[in-house]
Amino acid sequence: MHLSLFVDECYPSGRDCTLLSPSPCQSADHWREKSGMVKAFILDFDGLIVDTETPWFYAFRDIYKEHGLELGLELWSKNVGTSFEEFHPFLYLEQALQKPIDHDHIKLLSEQKYEAYLGQAAILPGVHELLQSARKKGIGLAVASSSTRDWVHGYLRTLGIFELFDVIHTAEDVKRVKPDPELYLLALESLGIGASEAVVFEDSPNGLKAAKAAGIRCVIVPNEVTRNLEFSKYDLRLTSLAEITMEIL
Repeated sequence: MHLSLFVDECYPSGRDCTLLSPSPCQSADHWREKSGMVKAFILDFDGLIVDTETPWFYAFRDIYKEHGLELGLELWSKNVGTSFEEFHPFLYLEQALQKPIDHDHIKLLSEQKYEAYLGQAAILPGVHELLQSARKKGIGLAVASSSTRDWVHGYLRTLGIFELFDVIHTAEDVKRVKPDPELYLLALESLGIGASEAVVFEDSPNGLKAAKAAGIRCVIVPNEVTRNLEFSKYDLRLTSLAEITMEIL
């Protein structure tokens, strides 16, 4: 089975596309030769399956505002899809205030605000349909997330989609998280496939960098926090997974 995509070969400007469907500027034979067999989809978690990233940004934006500071998306985006290595909101707040803060209090406050903004955790549009379609067509499914195992597993079970995935890899499984490609390389190994046989779905520049460094095609689906960030060298960009259709060639 082959999954056809609009690719940058057709749209070198990287403009948004709305479908996974045959490109108007290449034949099915050309795409088949170029893409080969797609055997698995590898999905990011935060911001792609559930939008946990926007509530976290709002939570810390409020906390910074309460301390007379502004937290911009450009700064916050440094930790989207990765660890706190480049930007740690607690440490940055301390440095900006030039005084110690109560980390336990800030942690509790941020969690309370996060829960308030998140409300009832809900799967993002198009995710369930993509997973079900992949299952019906025998396409493998994996999650590769820079978040912790408990975080990812907990949400997937709550959403009732844990059992749909063949492979789930999180921060505990690797030495370095995204933008390092280790998570995606490990997912390929666990799935028993090559990079050319997979398609990654990501919402962040760090995730995109990781996927491309692993040699895998990447579909970008930004969320509210990441939609204005700079993405480059992606294979397809969508505004929502609900825009996807699959055609078997």
